[in-house]
Amino acid sequence: MEQTERAGRIRWTILAMLFAVTVINYAVRAALSLAAPALSSDLGIDKLQLGVVFSAFGWSYCIAQMPGGWLLDRFGSVRVYFVAIVAWSALTIAHSTVVWMSGSAAVTVLFALRFLVGIAEAPSFPGNARIVAQWFPARERGTASAIFNAAQYFATVLFAPLLGWIVSGFGWQWSFVFIGVVGLIAAVIWLRVVHEPRHHPRVTKAELDLIAAGGGMIDLAAGTPASESQGEMRRKLGVLLANRTLWGLYLGQFFINTLTFFFITWFPVYLVEERGLTVVKAGLFATVPAICGFIGGVLGGMFSDWLLRRGASLTLARKVPVIGGMLLALTILGCNYAETNTMILVFMSLAFFGKGVGALGWAVVSDVAPRDSAGLSGGIFNMFGNVSSIFSPIVIGYILKQTGSFDLVLGLVAASALAAALCFLLLVGRIERIGAD
Repeated sequence: MEQTERAGRIRWTILAMLFAVTVINYAVRAALSLAAPALSSDLGIDKLQLGVVFSAFGWSYCIAQMPGGWLLDRFGSVRVYFVAIVAWSALTIAHSTVVWMSGSAAVTVLFALRFLVGIAEAPSFPGNARIVAQWFPARERGTASAIFNAAQYFATVLFAPLLGWIVSGFGWQWSFVFIGVVGLIAAVIWLRVVHEPRHHPRVTKAELDLIAAGGGMIDLAAGTPASESQGEMRRKLGVLLANRTLWGLYLGQFFINTLTFFFITWFPVYLVEERGLTVVKAGLFATVPAICGFIGGVLGGMFSDWLLRRGASLTLARKVPVIGGMLLALTILGCNYAETNTMILVFMSLAFFGKGVGALGWAVVSDVAPRDSAGLSGGIFNMFGNVSSIFSPIVIGYILKQTGSFDLVLGLVAASALAAALCFLLLVGRIERIGAD
């Protein structure tokens, strides 16, 4: 601990910036959902058209993951991330211009804007993982990855009430302007705060030595040659798509994100239609599991790093929280047997606390990614994980249409948690840097 204090703490300032921009990232995603009731009424957009608009982000976000990861490796995290923040912020502000449109024109423009936002945000999480791999030794990487990943829950707690107030008090278009301006301010701060480790003006040699000695990739910068051959790209993809541990991570993240997208898309509907809450009460109700997910996410990373410092192997230190957290998430099944809303809150909070504890996939990606393709590996990982954003809402909707009940839906969510645990238990092998000597 004394050595860490003497070395400096610039890396934690970098992490604070990652957390802040990730909160804004998720607020941008949520802005349309919060504005949707008023927006669709004003512009004459029906539910089917609104669903089409919602889908635009998920499709482009998945498609752009590998190109986004390649850009990170080619041009470096700092520059690519800055451009991404500016792009998604400007595109979000542009949503406000749809106020002068209606019907099919509004649907077309909104779809195009959401599609472009998905492309702009694609490098964000691979960029987070890449920067954490650069700035943090292995014994701190679990905590760092868990903190930026937990920002998704904090965004709900912080921005959902604020954006809701703006929509009701000033008009839905101003919610897009507000969060877009916040993003542009964050982009300016980003350039002043975030640098490559060896080029940071305030980092000490002692901190660099501490990071490097602990396995941090301090020399990982923009390094992919502009003229990289197709053969070399195929080689990298071959490595990333033939490794059993990485496939365990890809599939595990897909199943973990099924829980995430149930919470984002269908959980409020469950509270209103299945449990009889008003929309306002459902919004307040949803903040409690979100807070529990945030706490679980931070504690899961801290617990993983604590195990590592106590002498556990990297494999054990990462797998134990993931498997344990996913098994705890099975408590969501208790909602099918709960008779009171208080018990629903208890079971949902336990489940999302467990999901938060187990959401260490990004830490493992930082641990195992080959040095020459850290961004690309994160992009592939995030692409597979976010296929859930397309399919899980549709599957859940089909189940509800056929059964009229959430019982099987909650069973599906629980089965996904179990499948994620099995992926880490049976498919993810020894956790170590791929291609390391």
